[in-house]
Amino acid sequence: MDFRDTPEEAAFRAELRSWLEENAPQRAVEAGRGDFDALRAWGGRLYSAGYVGITWPEEYGGRGLSPTYQAIYLEELSRADAPGHPGVIGLNMAGPTIIAWGTDEQKQRYLKPLLSGEEIWCQGFSEPGSGSDLAAGRTSAVLDGDHWVVNGQKVWSSYAHKADWCILVVRTDPDAPKHAGLSYLIVDMHAPGVTVRPLHQITGDPEFNEIFFDDVRVPRESILGRPGDGWKVAMTTLLHERGTLGFALSAELERMVNRLVDLVREEGPDGRRPADDPLIRDAVAREWIEMQSLRFTNYRALTTLLETGIPGPEGSGVKLAWSEANQRLTSLAQSVFGLHAQVTGEDAPWSGFWQYWQLRSRGNTIEAGTSEILRNIIAERVLGLPKGR
Repeated sequence: MDFRDTPEEAAFRAELRSWLEENAPQRAVEAGRGDFDALRAWGGRLYSAGYVGITWPEEYGGRGLSPTYQAIYLEELSRADAPGHPGVIGLNMAGPTIIAWGTDEQKQRYLKPLLSGEEIWCQGFSEPGSGSDLAAGRTSAVLDGDHWVVNGQKVWSSYAHKADWCILVVRTDPDAPKHAGLSYLIVDMHAPGVTVRPLHQITGDPEFNEIFFDDVRVPRESILGRPGDGWKVAMTTLLHERGTLGFALSAELERMVNRLVDLVREEGPDGRRPADDPLIRDAVAREWIEMQSLRFTNYRALTTLLETGIPGPEGSGVKLAWSEANQRLTSLAQSVFGLHAQVTGEDAPWSGFWQYWQLRSRGNTIEAGTSEILRNIIAERVLGLPKGR
């Protein structure tokens, strides 16, 4: 693959870089932890400037550009240390699924508010007791006249406490084989009977949530595909979640590696820099190399996307490598502080940052598919190994 920008791509990169220099709020990673309304407003500014939905069809609010432009956008966002759009579930999962499976009415209704950040989305896939086995879900939907009546529970739903809509996998045919009895609904999170219970993580943030559905009435036309298509529709969602997130994850890793480099270059109270220690230099170099390998793996996956229009299973490898690299990187940063890493509060602005993200990184190997599930996908769909028994 040619890694050089075309003249058109170079012009887009220069335009975006200039715009970010003038408009981007600083310290992107903290922005994700703080004022969600401010982050939502930032998403609206990105959309108004034409930097959201870059690859989406123009009739749905996008620019209809090649995925290479999306890669440039993510690279430049990382370079500027600017926050991304807050509607990650909508942009990377719900939106592409609606484009692939939705009716014209659904596309017209949902896509533009999703891009602008006016409406936030969450995902209702995982359930208590079913782990990573999506087909074992028991949340039910029974057709009653012009409505589906939904009952059940979902868990680990990011942004559900902020969301306006949910992409929900439900069981509509309890007598069919488990993969064949599923359907895929769009559910109003403000509908009567929907209850969200935030789950506080080890960081103290309520990022994940439980969602309870008690006789929630969902319009019949809010289904994507046909009844029984839920498994196929959900696979479209997951391919985009793990495939199109590759450059976003690499951008986040590059942002954190750059901060780690800044950290080890700073002088400590004794006047010495951590970077003067050859062992620390070697450890930082390893993470820089890992970041570069992810970048080139993403370019290879991008080639597949350009040729087929569909993200491939290679995205599972990117997500797996990123999640484990982020855990190593944040742990390394903590070790640089030594005993000072245990200090919290105003006396530890830098170590407090790394404390938070080291704790948050524990979820990286669970969300968007556990490391064990991703290794199975890589073994079976990339390496062609036989399925385990």
